[in-house]
Amino acid sequence: MKRPMLFNFLSSLTLMLFALNTFGQSYAIVGTGQVNSYSNSVIIPMPTSGQSFYGQNSNYLGNAPSYTDNGNGTITDHVSGLMWEKTTDKNNDGIINYYDKKTYSDALAGASSCNTGGYTDWRLPSIKELFSLIMYYGAEPNPTATTQGTAAPYINTIYFTFGYGDLSASSHGATTDERLIDAQYATSSMYVSTTMNGQSTMFGVNFADGRIKGYPSANQKKYYVLYVRNNTAYGTNNYVNNGDGTITDTATGLMWMQNDNGAGILWEDALIYADSFSFAGFSDWRLPDVKELQSIIDYSRSPSTTNSAAIDPIFNCTQITNEAGVPDYPFYLSSTTFCSQTITNGLDACYVSFGRAMGYMSVFGGWVDVHGAGAQRSDPKTGDPANFPNGFGPQGDAIRIYNYVRLVRNKSGTTGYNEMNSKGNFNIYPNPILDNCSIILNRDYRQVKILISNTIGSVVKEFNYFDLKSVDINLIDLPQGLYIMNISLDGYLSTRKFIKL
Repeated sequence: MKRPMLFNFLSSLTLMLFALNTFGQSYAIVGTGQVNSYSNSVIIPMPTSGQSFYGQNSNYLGNAPSYTDNGNGTITDHVSGLMWEKTTDKNNDGIINYYDKKTYSDALAGASSCNTGGYTDWRLPSIKELFSLIMYYGAEPNPTATTQGTAAPYINTIYFTFGYGDLSASSHGATTDERLIDAQYATSSMYVSTTMNGQSTMFGVNFADGRIKGYPSANQKKYYVLYVRNNTAYGTNNYVNNGDGTITDTATGLMWMQNDNGAGILWEDALIYADSFSFAGFSDWRLPDVKELQSIIDYSRSPSTTNSAAIDPIFNCTQITNEAGVPDYPFYLSSTTFCSQTITNGLDACYVSFGRAMGYMSVFGGWVDVHGAGAQRSDPKTGDPANFPNGFGPQGDAIRIYNYVRLVRNKSGTTGYNEMNSKGNFNIYPNPILDNCSIILNRDYRQVKILISNTIGSVVKEFNYFDLKSVDINLIDLPQGLYIMNISLDGYLSTRKFIKL
């Protein structure tokens, strides 16, 4: 295939994938990539409705991540519509280390001179744009580790090159060596308040430890940088108050509860609460995954500057008293498990802070906002917060364990192409499909019939099975394009669209 033809095909495919995965949404949320299911501690078989731990991230996979390496140093994300640089190797020496990092001012200024792939409209991503790349099949290293071990990066390393912190940074111009987990990436999003007792702060994503935190913006600390282009509307919400206690974000296609649940609860109890919840005529409410939850953070607000939670005032947030004894707003639980040191460790759950992200630091006299309203961290799924009177970790992160809940559902009644509902639904994985895919059902079915049609309605494949819960099918001979999969599950019909690459 000649190069212009290849580019035309990829361009058409990009538009087709974007239309498929987003239904025209300007802020389509990329799934977290978390397919493992967890109890309060370990990996478990995927739960089904009525079982313990049902409703977690693995039951609702959302929009399947889908990338194309364009062969020119750029990566296209077909869900978000964003194009990224492939690597943080800024000096092109084939090694990612301290030499490639930039101060915050240089990170901002460098976008205007970036011409990766021949494009000149690169920008430093916002925190919502950068967080779209995070993948929760990662596991953070021990903060004192000097080798990766069983840890895994929180970014797709098939498409993006990744480097941990530089353990030899002092030999590359730094004042001290870095830790392995020092893989913080810069964004254009500044905290409207301050952290660390008055420090100017930008929000960054650490793809080594799987968190959003506030980082210094005014000193010589350096960060990895990936520039982005296209879809300048990404990260901009468009809320509609439905007048019935629900809020629809037409940009993401998600419908939210206007109120939270009003009390801190454990992660497993949050899953149970969501699965049994009915409101405004809907019974498919669920606990949001961490990327969905982060999508409703309003980074222009904070308790210290707007006397409110970091969320649009169209929502209602329960006010709490934080560890410092001042009025504040909660951490909200997600359905996403956070893994430490190995992906088999399921002890923690991801949360997003809609109030101050508190930490105990004796150098500042005790409890202060260490990471900013809008940070994303994790708490143990169970335990006694009284066991952490001075927090945990180098910044003394507040450990609350009992956190608040704001439920979500998909406005169209589905949650991306990999969702499994409790009533006769199925999961296509992966989507898009290369050669083979798995069809995973939510329970055993006696009779399963699969019909695959093209966009003009002609059936191109037919499969019949009996007494199964999952099956692998080979589609290697199917031409590339958009298809519709109709499945009859003991007579109940369900439909999904998919792309064949």
